[in-house]
Amino acid sequence: METKSFETGQDLIRERKAVERFVSIFKGGFEKLSPDDIDYKIFDKKGTLIAYVEVKGRLKNISRAYPLPISIFKVTKLWAKRLNPTVIWACDDGIIYGKLKELHGTVCVGGRKPRDGSLYDIELMVYYDKQKALKYIRYA
Repeated sequence: METKSFETGQDLIRERKAVERFVSIFKGGFEKLSPDDIDYKIFDKKGTLIAYVEVKGRLKNISRAYPLPISIFKVTKLWAKRLNPTVIWACDDGIIYGKLKELHGTVCVGGRKPRDGSLYDIELMVYYDKQKALKYIRYA
C-alpha cells in the first residue's frame, strides 16, 4: 500500500536541522529512512547504529511547546525498532528530545485539522508534559 507524505519542503528542512543538532551532541551521524518508515537511523561517531528517531515539528518556542504531541501510530512504529527509540520535537528555537522508554504521557483522541488527501481527521495521540526525561538544546 502506498502512503502519501504530508511533509512540505519546510517541514523537511526543520526536521533535518533538528536531527543535525541532535547528533552534534555526540558527533554522530544519521540516515533518512523511507517515507513509509520512521524518520532516521542514528549512528555514533564510529558509525555504529545506536538509535532510531522520529522528528516531530513543533511550531512554537521550547518554553511554549508543552504538552508535546505525537500520534500513537508513530510511537508504535518507533517502539517496534527496539534500539533506543527516541522522539525529537523540532521547535522554533531548538529541540526537545527523549527516549520513549523513559517518557510518561497521556493518551487521548486528538490531532489537528486534516491535510488535503488525508483520510483521518482525528487519531489517538500521546501528549507529554514537561518531565526529567525530556532534554532540550537550543539552536546556536
